[in-house]
Amino acid sequence: MKAESVLLEPYYEFRLEIPADCVGRAMTDVEGMHGFIKPPVIEGEQAVLTGTAPVAAMQDYRREVSAYTRGRGNLFCSLMGYAPCHNAKEVIERLHYQPEEDLENPASSVFCSHGAGFIVPWNQVEEYMHVESILEGCARSGTDMQDGALSEKREFDYSIDEEQIAEILKRTYHANEKASKHYRKPAAPASPVSYKRKAKPKPRQKYLIVDGYNIVHAWDELSVLLEDNIDGARMKLMDILCNYQAFVKCELIVVFDAYKVKGNLGEMFDYHNIHVVYTKEAETADSYIEKLTHQIAKDYQVTVATSDGLIQLITRGQNCAVLSARELKEEVNRVEEAIREYLRQ
Repeated sequence: MKAESVLLEPYYEFRLEIPADCVGRAMTDVEGMHGFIKPPVIEGEQAVLTGTAPVAAMQDYRREVSAYTRGRGNLFCSLMGYAPCHNAKEVIERLHYQPEEDLENPASSVFCSHGAGFIVPWNQVEEYMHVESILEGCARSGTDMQDGALSEKREFDYSIDEEQIAEILKRTYHANEKASKHYRKPAAPASPVSYKRKAKPKPRQKYLIVDGYNIVHAWDELSVLLEDNIDGARMKLMDILCNYQAFVKCELIVVFDAYKVKGNLGEMFDYHNIHVVYTKEAETADSYIEKLTHQIAKDYQVTVATSDGLIQLITRGQNCAVLSARELKEEVNRVEEAIREYLRQ
């Protein structure tokens, strides 16, 4: 409540390969997305542009690239991390966020007294503190606040001078010496230093997690089957994914919602070469995917296929790649064409 908060958003690091005559259009587009672009590298009739841009602005740009380059352009994106939001004021006004009403992330603090914790409202914390706050200089003058932010902003210098550095080094170097002034620690013989070449990291195994019913409703060929038989649509998707997995050789998990089935304990089984999950009662596919990506994203290269905006945001936060339902369909079509070409050869 007393610090100045900065709203962040995820950013892509991108590589754009396009015909040289489309460079002007591409640079204008990236500027309009509030992105940063490096000078283009021209390689014959092709140009390569690299830079960064907000995920929210660039996530659907692949389709535009394909259109204005007539299929000759490619866009490659990877999650770079988080940076200040390009339209923070607009987002904050739209969300109407009130920090004092946020019960999951409260503005109050917990203090301990006689072994028990108790809640202290944010504007009474100074009365209970035993140490000086680093925000002391940002204290409000009276009760003058504007839009929940401090009306007075000050800058502070937390640097230390040479004397303080020398004192820290002196305390560090002499911290483990014996109390006796006559004690001298023998000098350790110098040992030769050898350097080992760093082992090349092994490529991480790839996982594709598919939000089953989200894909079924998004693909026309599957959604029409829902009118007659939901099982038929589900089995059709599983057969398509089996064919896809056999070519790309990744671990593929398709997750279906079964949270409305009373007494359902959940189920996981193998269907040919893919893994199928039905969630348990009161557990949605979204929550299952969120939990699964949190468990495996550190050790494996994970991609989540869904058009659910919330799940896309959460999984990107776990450093996972995301495919929309449309992008997964394009990928499946590409693989099916590659399989047909292989069979022709």
